[in-house]
Amino acid sequence: MTAVAEPGRRTVRVGRVSWVVHRRELIVVGALVAVVVGVGAFALTQGEYRIPLDKLLAAFTGTGSESVLRIVLEWRLPRVVIAVIGGIALGLSGAIFQSITRNPLGSPDIIGFNSGAFTGALIVTLVVGGNYAATVSGALIGGLATALVVYLLAWSRGVQGFRLIVIGIAISAVLNAFNDYLQLRADLNAAIAAASWGMGSLADLGWQDVVPVTIAIAVLVPLLALMSRRLGMLEFGDDIASALGIPVERTRLLLLVIGVALTATVTAVAGPIVFVALAAPQLARRLTRSAGITLVPSAALGAALLLVSDVVAQRIIAPAALPVGAVTVTLGGIYLIALLITQAGKR
Repeated sequence: MTAVAEPGRRTVRVGRVSWVVHRRELIVVGALVAVVVGVGAFALTQGEYRIPLDKLLAAFTGTGSESVLRIVLEWRLPRVVIAVIGGIALGLSGAIFQSITRNPLGSPDIIGFNSGAFTGALIVTLVVGGNYAATVSGALIGGLATALVVYLLAWSRGVQGFRLIVIGIAISAVLNAFNDYLQLRADLNAAIAAASWGMGSLADLGWQDVVPVTIAIAVLVPLLALMSRRLGMLEFGDDIASALGIPVERTRLLLLVIGVALTATVTAVAGPIVFVALAAPQLARRLTRSAGITLVPSAALGAALLLVSDVVAQRIIAPAALPVGAVTVTLGGIYLIALLITQAGKR
């Protein structure tokens, strides 16, 4: 293993494999990891039963009381873990779509893939009837089917980013209307549960909910890592990427599947959570001052955003709690307005 230092970055080589480590990216990611650890520890201490820091540490060493162990390890920790892993998945999904479309509005919640995943989950839950695994499968199939429809409708001698976004917004509107129809036709209790879940919530999640998200991350992130160089090339435009030997449409389609799978898995577990995938890549880009979208900072910022939003949702009107989606959609609206003003100012 060798390392070649350059101003502001370090090139690390292990045999024939090499990658560039940017100093500022390391600092930003390190700071975001510290935020996640700090906010996660705070979340574990808060609630109807507050736990001092010494008892929290005792719970992780297995020396705490049975009640503290149950509260921390069985009730609160799964929610924190899902917030972190789900935020990573959404941050990476947003980075994929914004790179593919070369547009800061290129996000699964804007393009409609979240709505498609929610539609698939609703059909399984309210119409077909199925267990947890069937709901996860339904969300994944719904998201992929929506992606296929949007991709085919956006095709015109290739797929252009802006065309993909506009068609995705239209498909999202249709799916949202269909989702409302499904809930109105459903049994009252099921409809109320579906509407609450549709806001995006991490409440009442346990270790059984951590498993599918963790499996998705474990499978999809290595695949994305293998495709990361091609993803970066797509940001230069189809012509340049093609000239560099990248099979553009096949690469775009594979990345589309990975991005949809990431967001669909989170949607199946927690419902559609907006804003995180939209904002994380752009905020990470500004913090790292990078020329393009960066995957690791986007993932770290996604985890921080979702975890902080969930803590705010739990504490802002305590002892009552809001769905995390209510917080993220509010922040997303503010961010989207600021983004549109910024983009308009550049013209």
